[in-house]
Amino acid sequence: MGPSFSPRTYQPRALEIIDTTLREGQQSSLLHDHFKYYFTTPDKLDIARALILFGVKYLELFAPNVSAQEASDFAAIRQVRDELVYQRGYAFLLAHVRCHPADVEAAIAAGADGLNMYIGTSDVSVRHKHGFGLDEIARRARDLLEDVRRNHPGLLLRFSGEDAFRTREDDLFRVYDVVAHTVDRFGTPDTVGVATPASVMQRVRILRERYPQVALEGHFHDDRGFALVNSLEAVKSGMGFLQTTLLGIGERSGITSMTALLFNLFIDKEYDRLEGYTLRGAYPINVMMADKLRKLVPSKEPVSLTNRTHAAGVHSKAVLNDSSTYEAHPLDQFGVTDTEILLGPLSGWNIMHYFLREICSYSIDETTAKAIAARFKQRTAELNHELSPTGLLIEIAEGEFGLKSQEVPEQFRGQVRQNMTDSNSLQEVGELRHATGVILRSA
Repeated sequence: MGPSFSPRTYQPRALEIIDTTLREGQQSSLLHDHFKYYFTTPDKLDIARALILFGVKYLELFAPNVSAQEASDFAAIRQVRDELVYQRGYAFLLAHVRCHPADVEAAIAAGADGLNMYIGTSDVSVRHKHGFGLDEIARRARDLLEDVRRNHPGLLLRFSGEDAFRTREDDLFRVYDVVAHTVDRFGTPDTVGVATPASVMQRVRILRERYPQVALEGHFHDDRGFALVNSLEAVKSGMGFLQTTLLGIGERSGITSMTALLFNLFIDKEYDRLEGYTLRGAYPINVMMADKLRKLVPSKEPVSLTNRTHAAGVHSKAVLNDSSTYEAHPLDQFGVTDTEILLGPLSGWNIMHYFLREICSYSIDETTAKAIAARFKQRTAELNHELSPTGLLIEIAEGEFGLKSQEVPEQFRGQVRQNMTDSNSLQEVGELRHATGVILRSA
């Protein structure tokens, strides 16, 4: 790697995402079935490529000595990274390594641009994990880091006291003071998700005051549901590096979602922290990740179509008039350009009128639509895997009310793309997307 691409000479942006989907993400419980849910090498290359094109400059991977497969994948990801240099600029590969020479040597031999070194510093780790006292931890870390810095001065070095938020501040200082002269960043991992916004603000403040020359990096788990809000607090308190994953996947309940973090910074008008990220690619990259997991983008992910999906009749009617009545956030800036209205038992006559007239091309007035809607609600108990809400509504319209679909004139065909997903059977049965960007879907 030439000097112009050195991770230590690169000038960081206001916020640098360190994406750890290919390390932390592989520890997700979603991947428990190895034969069904498993990142193949092509999967990993797709994810790495998508992240780099999105604008992520740091990818964290496992130490190559974790397994022969991880070593092989590390090399393959490095090749993908090199191929994208002239398209998107350089991205750096960081190896997640124990404070152990074997991990360090394997990562350096594999061509890692930096080492994310860690060792447990909490009382729990000292007693039940490695058994070293704090002075021994500090000595081992100092000796190893000084050796790496002396022999590999271009490597980016981060040191983390694992389980930092269950480590007393004085104990953390006892270790960090000894290695501060060798590192580029200190990590502050909330390894088991115990941190709160108040404790994050306090921890970032004291670390910035004590180590003004060392950048800070956060890693927040979601055991209490606080990963996102803790990350936002860390960024606003002056932390410049945040670890995230796509869709927030990771050990146990996962960590901070990359797109959720960027989306909230955008809403809070923290625009300087969004430099260099292709925000309109946020939803597409979430869809890609969900596909790798054989699932839909989770409904709790802010950058998702579900955040523009409406089922209640009063909501649907209002959204058809003006989407801002129930959609307050600029999701279109993040690639969510459609609105989805669920057609089902909660739907009102307005959406049924819209569906039958605009999508199915029936000649229907409001009085008839109201009558059909009333009949539909009487028969919703019949809905099952074989009979979808769409099928039932059309059956009533044609069979009980004698409606017939009007043929669309030749010059207008193709202007309405039709697509319908029957969520009862999870089978695609046609398309029902109106040119307005409203998708109608069976509930």
